[in-house]
Amino acid sequence: MSDVLAVAEHRRGELRPVSHELLTVGREVADASGGDLHVAVISGTVEEYAEDLNREGVDAIHTIANGEEFNHDLTVESLDALWADLDATYLLAPNSVNGLDYVPAIAQRLDLPLVTDTIDVSLDDGLEVTRERYGSKVETTIAVDVEAEGGAVVSVRDGEWPPAEGVGDAAIEAFDPQIDESRIRSTVTGFQEVGAGDVDISEADFIVSIGRGIEEEENIELIEALVEATGATLSASRPVVDNEWLPKNRQVGQSGKTVTPDVYIAIGISGAVQHVAGMKGSDTIVAINTDPDAPIFDIADYGIVGDLFDVVPALIEEFGGEAP
Repeated sequence: MSDVLAVAEHRRGELRPVSHELLTVGREVADASGGDLHVAVISGTVEEYAEDLNREGVDAIHTIANGEEFNHDLTVESLDALWADLDATYLLAPNSVNGLDYVPAIAQRLDLPLVTDTIDVSLDDGLEVTRERYGSKVETTIAVDVEAEGGAVVSVRDGEWPPAEGVGDAAIEAFDPQIDESRIRSTVTGFQEVGAGDVDISEADFIVSIGRGIEEEENIELIEALVEATGATLSASRPVVDNEWLPKNRQVGQSGKTVTPDVYIAIGISGAVQHVAGMKGSDTIVAINTDPDAPIFDIADYGIVGDLFDVVPALIEEFGGEAP
C-alpha cells in the first residue's frame, strides 16, 4: 500500500484547473497502489482552496499557510516536511512554470527519481510513465523502480486527465512545518503577468484560433468579428505569432500554451503535431480548412472543408454579428 501526495497550484487567488486534474490522476495511482490520496495546498487562502479541492476520491487535504504567493524555498521546505510526516511514495505536481521550478529541487532533496511532462501513468507492472518526444511524434514509456528508489516525483501535463468532480469528505488538516529560516533565501516582492492587460488563453472556455490560412494580418479583423459575435478568445498557431500579427502569449502549441477549452475552432490551421500537442485536450474541436487532407481533420469533431473567407462571414451572421 503506497500513498500519493498531489500538490495543488493556484495563481492570483484562484486554483488552476490542473489542480483538479491532478486529483484524477492521483486517485488512479492511489487505487492501483492501494493507498490514500493526500493533497497539499501551500500559501494564499488555503482554507478556501481546500474546500474546492475536497472532491470525490480525495482522502486528506493538508493546508500550509506560508505566504500569499508561490515561493520556491517555502514550497520545497514545506513539501519536504510534509513528505516526512506522511511517508508517501508518489509525489505528483503540475508540469507548469511553478511546478518545474520546485519539482527538481524536491526530487533532489528527497533523493527520488523525477519524471516530467507526463501524459500517462500505469502501475500494472510497476510504475510506468509515458512522455512525448520529437514534437509529439513518439511516445516513450519509462519504467521507474519505485521499490528500489523509495518513491518517485512525477510532474503531470495539464489537459491529459479530466478534472475530478463531485463533493468529497476528505479530512482537512492544517500543517505547520517547522522550517529553518536560514534555508529561505528568496522573497517574493511582487507578481507581474507576462503580457499584462491581455487574456490568458489557457483559462479560456471557447477559443477561435487562426493559422497560416489567414494569409495577411489585415484579415485578422474578420476573425475578430467572429470572436466578438461568439464571446470567444482569439489565439493562433506559430506562423501567425512568428509574423508578429498576434503576441506570443496567444500562441497555442508545443512552443506556446496548452489549452483545454470546451470548444476550439481552428481556422486555416493545418494541424502540425506541434500545434495539436497544445490543443488536443479540447472537448469539441471544429476545423475549417480548404484542404480535405489537412491533419487537423484527423482530430476534429466537426470539419468544414471550405474557404475561411466564405465560411467565417456566414458564422458571424449566424451568431448575430456583422462581418467587416
